[in-house]
Amino acid sequence: MGAVWDVLTNEVTYSSAVRFAALLLFAASGEWVAERAGTLNISVEGMLLSGAFASAVSIDLVDSMWLALLIGALAGLLLSTVQANLSHRLPADQFVVGLTINILVLGLVGFLDDELDPSVSGAGVVSVPLLSDIPLIGPALFAQSWPLYLVYPLVPAMWWLVYRTRWGLEVRAAGEDPNSADVSGIRVNARRRQSIYLVGLTSGLGGAYFVLGAVGSFEDSIIGGRGFIAIAAVIFGGWTLKGSVAGCVLFGAVVSFRLSLPQQGYDALGTELLQALPYIVTIAGMAMFAHRIRPPAALAKPFLRGLK
Repeated sequence: MGAVWDVLTNEVTYSSAVRFAALLLFAASGEWVAERAGTLNISVEGMLLSGAFASAVSIDLVDSMWLALLIGALAGLLLSTVQANLSHRLPADQFVVGLTINILVLGLVGFLDDELDPSVSGAGVVSVPLLSDIPLIGPALFAQSWPLYLVYPLVPAMWWLVYRTRWGLEVRAAGEDPNSADVSGIRVNARRRQSIYLVGLTSGLGGAYFVLGAVGSFEDSIIGGRGFIAIAAVIFGGWTLKGSVAGCVLFGAVVSFRLSLPQQGYDALGTELLQALPYIVTIAGMAMFAHRIRPPAALAKPFLRGLK
């Protein structure tokens, strides 16, 4: 209990939790839209990694933070076009495509990283006056590197897009009853492809943020399965945006807790168990809540016109 108290009263714990939660939020906000459209995009891991690597190379070559963030987002978009068109234009299984993309990106980035060895410079810290002075949570939320602040408007923008636009209504219809949506004139597979393009952009941007705004360096293992945790956060949150945000915050806090314990001098649990802690919590959360929530009715079901 003493160790837990020391961690919970340390500002570094909260700052780390926000940084890790922001990475998950970049990916999960787009993945939430894609899953509401009825597509389960498991290539989020590859999109995050491609965005991270592309931004690392870009900042090394041109030394422009904004351009590096943009190129990272475009790298995620490029992968999403492969996922979207193979899964929802050609009759390829979306799970097989996603796994293939993840493995391809991991191998390709590992090779190119050894060849190029990009040098990364991190973004500067921007503090919001007054708000950053709030004890514990102030520095965590309002004294971070400026790319993190991009996630603050991103989350409400996703809510507005899904619930306040015609496109969002058609996306939700494609995920709940694609046959009825098709009869109504909605291009079901087109909406699903577009939702995957969106998660590609947000995940690529998330990977770029993580390299430039959170870590300040790059290695091919930098994402470390967090793309899958982002997918789990969407499921954990019951396919609602507020639930997905809560899931990202929870998993970000667990990762921060795992890192903060050794820094506070508490390592009795062992390195291996601490490293596994985020994934243990993910599995436990899925086991407790997955059976209590209803996914979109057509989630992960391919749509072929005329077939039910």
